[in-house]
Amino acid sequence: MSQATPQQSALVPSLIETDSISADTILNAALTLGDINGWERLTLTQIARYLKVSLADIHQHVKQKDDLVDAWFDRADAHMLSRFPQQGVSLNRTQRLNLAMQSWLDFLARHHKLTADMLLYKLEPGHIHLQAAGVLRISRTVQWFREAADLKATHMARIGQEIALSSLFATIFLHWLKDSTKHQARTRERLQQALTQGKRIRLWT
Repeated sequence: MSQATPQQSALVPSLIETDSISADTILNAALTLGDINGWERLTLTQIARYLKVSLADIHQHVKQKDDLVDAWFDRADAHMLSRFPQQGVSLNRTQRLNLAMQSWLDFLARHHKLTADMLLYKLEPGHIHLQAAGVLRISRTVQWFREAADLKATHMARIGQEIALSSLFATIFLHWLKDSTKHQARTRERLQQALTQGKRIRLWT
């Protein structure tokens, strides 16, 4: 992917110089620049230059570029969780799981291609340390899905449920990344089918 032209850069207003920045400000800048140049080309130096701060200022909040990926997924977690428990009161557990997972994906959809670039960056052969961290990151979101759906399985049943839900989540996420249909309609259908199948064998208890 080519770098942004001067004309493209002019369409993205840079922030005014400031004495302090936040992690949210850094992530917002990363998303803006990443949409233009792609995640692979994005550097923390570019973000610092865009925000008119030093790399030391960036380092106070971000220790490595991959921290921004985790922060982006954390935002998706927060968006999803903001809908519970209020919106899930009248839903059964399968419906709550569907709402939770779809809300998570819908939030990421505003930067659909960039999110795919982020995941490819994590999965590169030379990024073994990022791959290991990625597994833990998936596990964290899966636990929040269980909380949102109010799943109550314990002991061995809980372990089986977590394995099934983690596998489902990873499969649906990868399918979503490649889904070019409007509002990722194919992914929505596949998610509903998979959750319904799980309900039939009483996975979501």
